Amino acid sequence: MQNEKLTFFPHGGSRHVQTLRVALGLFVKRGFFNTSIQDLCAEAGVSIGFFYNHFSDKEGIARELYRHLLARMNVLLDEIEERHASSRERCEAVLRMLFGLAEAEPEAMGFVVNARHREFLPEEQAICSASAFVRMRGFVFAGMAEGEIRDMNPMVAASLMYGSAIRMICLRLDGLVDMSIEQLFEPMWDGVWRSLKPD
Repeated sequence: MQNEKLTFFPHGGSRHVQTLRVALGLFVKRGFFNTSIQDLCAEAGVSIGFFYNHFSDKEGIARELYRHLLARMNVLLDEIEERHASSRERCEAVLRMLFGLAEAEPEAMGFVVNARHREFLPEEQAICSASAFVRMRGFVFAGMAEGEIRDMNPMVAASLMYGSAIRMICLRLDGLVDMSIEQLFEPMWDGVWRSLKPD
């Protein structure tokens, strides 16, 4: 997958999309509850009227941002499914995608993996129940059904597949890993696959 495709927000975009980008930056930097609509509008260069016309309220823009990020992940997962046939290849491609997104758009990835969405979007599904993450687990479950991944508890298998990668992403976002995590992909993938491949 080409790096320019690994974005949550393709370059350019409307004022609407730019306002989502600004909201993302403020929510990650200040937190949802410490970001005011007035600050958001000032930073985005939009009027209060524009904001309320497009997003209704602060929860509305957070909801749209959350759904936008997950929808973008689903588009990237569609591309992975089209290009790769085996569960092993799909899972490896998903992990490469997640690492690439963490490097290309750390704020967006931070919002996806670190934000406590249920605190300010209580009606939205928990991130692990969102469609993109359900699909990612589905690649693992299909691998088990096809004998590509050894037989074990399916949720344990999915945690082994994705848990260490998400932890590595968190370490990178927190500044505890000071190099591109893409440089660490091969040893991480080797360890993950050794834990899951059939005996």
